[in-house]
Amino acid sequence: MKELFVGINDAGQRLDRFVAKTVPLLPDSLLQKYIRLKRIKCNGRAAKRDLRLKSGDVLTLYINDEFFEAPREENSWLKIAKPHLNIIFEDENILLTDKKPGVLCHSAGKWDYNTLIANIQAYLAQKGEWLPREENSFTPALCNRIDRNTGGIVIAAKNAESLRVLNEKIRGREIEKYYLCTVCGRPKPDRGRLENELFKDAVKNQVYVKNRPEPGSRTAITEYRVLKSKGGLSLVECHLLTGRTHQIRVQMAHAGWPLLGDGKYGRDAVNRRYHEDGQALYSWKLCFNFSTDASILNYLSGKEFCVDQNNIDFVMKYFP
Repeated sequence: MKELFVGINDAGQRLDRFVAKTVPLLPDSLLQKYIRLKRIKCNGRAAKRDLRLKSGDVLTLYINDEFFEAPREENSWLKIAKPHLNIIFEDENILLTDKKPGVLCHSAGKWDYNTLIANIQAYLAQKGEWLPREENSFTPALCNRIDRNTGGIVIAAKNAESLRVLNEKIRGREIEKYYLCTVCGRPKPDRGRLENELFKDAVKNQVYVKNRPEPGSRTAITEYRVLKSKGGLSLVECHLLTGRTHQIRVQMAHAGWPLLGDGKYGRDAVNRRYHEDGQALYSWKLCFNFSTDASILNYLSGKEFCVDQNNIDFVMKYFP
């Protein structure tokens, strides 16, 4: 039980809106439920959600202590009453989900609960597969990340051993990631390999191609093949051999075939012509090709997972 005191600057606010701002981790649906159940009282009495508060009012909240914690990325899952996930595969060790474009994998510099990892943690906590109050160190975690405005398959580990193995296999290139993208022009040859040194300017969140290695640069390697071409556009499959920030977008643009809709590395005139304002890029296939022991995940070796075809229509819409 906690008490909240209404000051002169808070007077006139609705009860539900005041509590929502004061207890930001409490999900909106749970807030309304607690008001109906009279677990949130004003001056010792049941109150309706639209009650206008007065200076000096005392609110008594009979809710769990964790909702009063300071918001952090680690506890943002508490805010989520109904997780939103498009699960491709799940077992006792891992979860594969299809992230929508526009969704962050993790919060970016400030507290945000509308992230992929928060939804995954809320989902597992509500299923009882993760008991955050009993775990001493492990928290369900993502093994790979995708840019905010790119959609596709993200891997989450549900236990510490799976996280260790998956991180090791990603570093060893034993998990293959394939993307589909629509680019301007037609890459030549139809199959090829792009290898560059990429440097990220963290302040500008911009990546640049360098002619030779330099401090802060990292090698990026992408294999590609053209699937279709039509009307000045091409549908291309990219196989990532490394996983650098904006890798496909930067390398394709540097080679002369920028992604359609890419506002940072693309061609504004072409984007306007097609009325596209989001890059046509999707992580559509994942292959587990283990060449070394994978411990509890050995059963995944040789398995392949793809996203639903309907989810990548915006990438392929110019190639019926």
